[in-house]
Amino acid sequence: MLTLLYFVLILGIVVFIHEFGHFIFAKKAGIYVYEFSIGMGPRLFKFNRKKKVKGKDGKVTYVDDETDYCLRLLPIGGFVQMAGEDIEVDENVPPEKRLQSKKWHQRLMVMIAGVMNNFILAFIILLIIGWTNPVSLHSTLLADVDQKIYPSLVDGDRIVSVGGKKVNSYDRLVLELEVNGTKTFDMRVRHKDGSYETVKVKAKEVKDDDGNLEGYDYGFAVTGTEAKGFIAGIKYASGKFVNTISQMFWTVCYLVTGKISLNMLSGPVGIYNIVGTAASQTKVAGLTPILSLLALLNINVAFINILPLPAFDGGHALFLIIEKIKGSPVNPKVENTIHSIFFILLMILMIFVTYNDIVRIF
Repeated sequence: MLTLLYFVLILGIVVFIHEFGHFIFAKKAGIYVYEFSIGMGPRLFKFNRKKKVKGKDGKVTYVDDETDYCLRLLPIGGFVQMAGEDIEVDENVPPEKRLQSKKWHQRLMVMIAGVMNNFILAFIILLIIGWTNPVSLHSTLLADVDQKIYPSLVDGDRIVSVGGKKVNSYDRLVLELEVNGTKTFDMRVRHKDGSYETVKVKAKEVKDDDGNLEGYDYGFAVTGTEAKGFIAGIKYASGKFVNTISQMFWTVCYLVTGKISLNMLSGPVGIYNIVGTAASQTKVAGLTPILSLLALLNINVAFINILPLPAFDGGHALFLIIEKIKGSPVNPKVENTIHSIFFILLMILMIFVTYNDIVRIF
């Protein structure tokens, strides 16, 4: 039950902060917003807030805001429905309150505001973690070596590259290890005396008493300098923020090139399991594991949404950039058709990923 509560809370925060970005910039631009909804599927309840209206006689009255604020059953998404998004024109909404009537920079800000909100929240959370905990700064990537496996290595060697790819963060190191899997690969290190050496590394399978695969042993672990305080918190937050975005970038690149299989992606079911792991760690580490996961998911959602692909926020921004370059809007029917096709493909991918998550459980 605790895992479910954390799951709903974490996804709810990620979705809310994202959709609130779209919503607040739409309202600021004077766009008519039909609905601000958290969750997908059947509507559980809705309400309309009251807003002040000042008449010509100076008298103030309160009327219902035009926006329906809704909570829906499935906590896996949300949306802001604005006038002017559909091809069909709603004649009940004044032209000046429709999305397409707004200035170019206003429409662009509405499209990317959700991503901005997720990035900002993630950085704030990382700052909180860095300021309230002793943090390990992995930027040095010092290897703690099992001498039985790699006698040529020395504790404290700095890891420079893995499989020919430069690594400068713990996140990138983990990604490159996943890419190389169990095959033998080169790992270049710099010794304490300044000399360099390239060693052959091969992961060893670690199995439980029943012979089930538990993980892999690479013969070394990474240690970093632990620090705390205001400056350390800023260094931690900045480094973790940039490194996570870098890891996301390379993950997408490796997916496109086939170096990483789609089977490695996780959907809502996989995220639920990760939340369960983080929740089990709260007994020892407090809320830090949950906050770390919340920051990670915000960065992931923001990065994926800013990709210049149709159906994503970045895709909408891309069409606005094309409009700016060509000097006229893209045909709305063509744009909506492209977005719809990619949305269907995205749903198919989500079903595939969810199926793999379920298979991994059983």
